[in-house]
Amino acid sequence: MLPPPTKERYQHMATAACGINCNVCKLQVMGACSTCGSGISPEAEYKIQVQKHLFGQPCPILACAKANQIAYCMRDCHAFPCESFSQGPYPFSQSFIDMQIRRRNQHQDVHSIPSQRIVVPPEFWNDLSQKNLADLCDTALARQENPDSLTMDFLDTEIRIHPSQRQCFLKEAGDWRPVDHPLLELLTLAYLLQVKPGWLANDMIAVQELKDAQFFQGPHELKTDMVLEQFGYDIEGFSNAANKLGGVRVQMADIACKLRPFPKIPLYFLMWRGDDEFKPRLTILFDRSIDQHLSADAIWGLVNLVCELLVQQARQDTDTCEK
Repeated sequence: MLPPPTKERYQHMATAACGINCNVCKLQVMGACSTCGSGISPEAEYKIQVQKHLFGQPCPILACAKANQIAYCMRDCHAFPCESFSQGPYPFSQSFIDMQIRRRNQHQDVHSIPSQRIVVPPEFWNDLSQKNLADLCDTALARQENPDSLTMDFLDTEIRIHPSQRQCFLKEAGDWRPVDHPLLELLTLAYLLQVKPGWLANDMIAVQELKDAQFFQGPHELKTDMVLEQFGYDIEGFSNAANKLGGVRVQMADIACKLRPFPKIPLYFLMWRGDDEFKPRLTILFDRSIDQHLSADAIWGLVNLVCELLVQQARQDTDTCEK
């Protein structure tokens, strides 16, 4: 059996994978119980072994979180609340579970791209697994931090790709969380499979100047309405949201920011504020080299994803302020 974690580590990892905070439980204060820790912590492995020794089997919630590398079920798992919670009898009441389901359904963003309809083709992973990761890192401006994966910048954070596991992880608050957004997974693979050698042209162009400009018409117009609706009369709100996604101010329009979703793909958001006389306007510009690295449908999807994330960031900030 593993040696028990130190008291200092118990205090540091006091929140269990299920969401219970052991720092406020007298059982831990009395020394009668220890925290399970997050699903990706050493505490989880230790607690699972103790539970097997004492009860013959571990807590199904903790075991699932550990097996799937989920830090905290309520925050990180797209399947929460699953049957392990609803079947009980603990840690939460059925009323709490029902409330979680109700409020999560109510909070769904009506402007979101319907990611649940997106399916990542298995051949994308097949093709990626055939590539030499060291060479791919040089081309895609990624980093190979271990032999089986590569890591690259994504907006203000990092994304890690494991071809052998067929899985992507996003770094959030210091933890690596499985990507449960099919569009993000699809675009990440598209970039890695399509990116070419070469540098940025440092020449900005509009959508009408793209090689396949005719694609971006009708149903494939860039979905910028959600950004205008959220920020058209709130320039500072746009600046704050873009800044939190790693945006850099550019001296253009009433306000402009450069966001970099992938290392070789900068996007320039130019906004003119609305007033009593004029409606707000938004233009998105690209580096001229983007046609070399992404197909038209991937460019369309990437712009829409970044627009979605900008709006989500603003709404998260609003929710935080209201609390």
